Amino acid sequence: MTNPLLRDWTGPFQLAPFSDIADDDFAPAFDAAMAEAREEITAIAENPAPPTFANTIEALEASGAALDKVLSVFFTLAGADSNPARQALQRDFSPKLAGYSSWVSGNKQLFARIEALWDTREALDLTPEQSRVLMLTHRGFRRAGAALTGEEDARMRTIMARLAELGTAFTQNLLADEAAWQMALGEGDLGGLPDFLVRAAHAAGKEKGLDRPVITLSRSLIVPFLQFSDRRDLREQAFAAWAARGANGGETDNRAIAAETLALRAERAQLLGYDSFADFKLETEMAKTPDAVRDLLMQVWTPARAQALADAELLTQMMQADGVNGTLEPWDWRYYAEKRRQAEHDLDESEVKPYLQLDRMIEAAFACAQRLFGLEFRALDVPLYHPDCRVWEVTRDGAHVAVFIGDYFARGSKRSGAWCSAMRGQAQFPKVQAPVVINVCNFAKGDPALLSYDDARTLFHEFGHALHQMLSDVRYESVSGTSVARDFVELPSQLFEHWLEVPEVLAEFATHAETGEAMPQALLDKVLGAATFDMGFQTVEYLGSALVDLAFHEGETPIDPMARQTEILAGIGMPHAITMRHATPQFAHVFSGDGYSSGYYSYMWSEVMDADAFDAFQQAGGPFDPERAAALERHILSRGGSQDAEALYLAFRGRLPGPEALLKGRGLAA
Repeated sequence: MTNPLLRDWTGPFQLAPFSDIADDDFAPAFDAAMAEAREEITAIAENPAPPTFANTIEALEASGAALDKVLSVFFTLAGADSNPARQALQRDFSPKLAGYSSWVSGNKQLFARIEALWDTREALDLTPEQSRVLMLTHRGFRRAGAALTGEEDARMRTIMARLAELGTAFTQNLLADEAAWQMALGEGDLGGLPDFLVRAAHAAGKEKGLDRPVITLSRSLIVPFLQFSDRRDLREQAFAAWAARGANGGETDNRAIAAETLALRAERAQLLGYDSFADFKLETEMAKTPDAVRDLLMQVWTPARAQALADAELLTQMMQADGVNGTLEPWDWRYYAEKRRQAEHDLDESEVKPYLQLDRMIEAAFACAQRLFGLEFRALDVPLYHPDCRVWEVTRDGAHVAVFIGDYFARGSKRSGAWCSAMRGQAQFPKVQAPVVINVCNFAKGDPALLSYDDARTLFHEFGHALHQMLSDVRYESVSGTSVARDFVELPSQLFEHWLEVPEVLAEFATHAETGEAMPQALLDKVLGAATFDMGFQTVEYLGSALVDLAFHEGETPIDPMARQTEILAGIGMPHAITMRHATPQFAHVFSGDGYSSGYYSYMWSEVMDADAFDAFQQAGGPFDPERAAALERHILSRGGSQDAEALYLAFRGRLPGPEALLKGRGLAA
């Protein structure tokens, strides 16, 4: 077999042989693996033997291995190192994958076997994990429309195929808009910009083939530019480009895609018997209902908005003192908030950044994982898909646990944001396999690479997801790692962020890039003291997006999502100078697929738990309390989705939390 995607991978830890894989290999490998997967499903469905857990559910668990292998490589590259050939392949693969998924869930013989097992589940003598997998499989088939027949069945397949096409187009349009815009800076345009940003802008210019600094729409460049640039006109120009992503007209405009997506989701929910897509989506989450979500979000919105409005008055006064009359605008907020932070906390981010070297922050994350869970990290010299990638073997007590890949730097071929995925999930069936986990970020490149405090928090956040994957210890891959309720999946990641704030961690790893000296105690105190600074702004911009997402998916489907977005924000009293963190045309969480649709709230739902969970450490022996760490791994990190999320949290904490710890942690408590 000559196609490297279909061969057995015999290199270190059976990693994908990226250096042997060409873009031309993907289509034939995909077709061959898809055909094999279809044969496996057909064999399960047409098995003449009576259905058993082994010949039906476990057979499903074992099916599609070749397809999973091909897609793990492809989607890693499509997200982190895209090119026109891969984008074309993604447009081709997406409807085929949707069609395959619909074909599987629509296989009446297969569903009849699953239904028979479900109806006789009490007599099957299953383990708790097997019972959970049976329930999830049965529920997944029903929610995919397996019980539909005739025209409704056909319509559901059409909807799912079209949604896959729309999600791919939305993502590629956003990537195209982000890659197309740049703002070259002359000598007179650098006022207020710290050295780290000028260096990063020069590096971006070099990547664009220009011998001058360039601001792009990479968050690691545009956010600090809005934060530091003295040129209000350039800030306005940059913010306008940032806000217009996906809404520039022409072929890359996402507004019609968003409208069609919302309409198709509503129709999908109606076919399945739900009042709205939000009702359908939230049924399987911890929150359960749209009302429960809105109740939490509004409990936080009220104090957050009040804080933001008070902050806006102070920032307006600062702006007017600079001789700028008129209203505080979105391109002004970060600039004057930074000035206020420097004044009130005597904290200058350009003073902090040299102490937050990327390499040292990686070491810090690894060190925390070692102290909490006994993990060790050994760098490997293995070729990956891009020279920027780094890879480590993860061990415990000398035994192999996982492979961890870090791809940290922004580039034009990478979609924006940060994410974690498993190129291979942990499982014990049909064979024992250790996970291969990747963190992808978009930090500005430098020598050395320096992070903002928010960047460092992002690194810890994504590594928290990685720990959830690496420490998974279940039998079936379908419930391993992050295969949990959407409003539970952010608990491990947001919880791990807290260890960045532990003073002893920063004292050890926040060392100056030039002198190697530890961050002075006075500066460390200021960094930690400013942790909740501008939290009104941060909370409001997030909640604006979460509330729009929720409203989009319940009630009447908006014909014009942009008009509906304006209406929703006006209804909650969105402050003029704060915009949604992700406006509709660039809301990839919600429109590149339905993972976070009706679910963007989940970051805050999880934050309620992570604030309470870290309190459990503080109330015990401190942030590295071994008993709490062992309980966290035993009840949450190792269990994946093998039990209900609420049961897992109750096992760890003994009770469910309220929002009090969250409000306190954000500095919004009365």
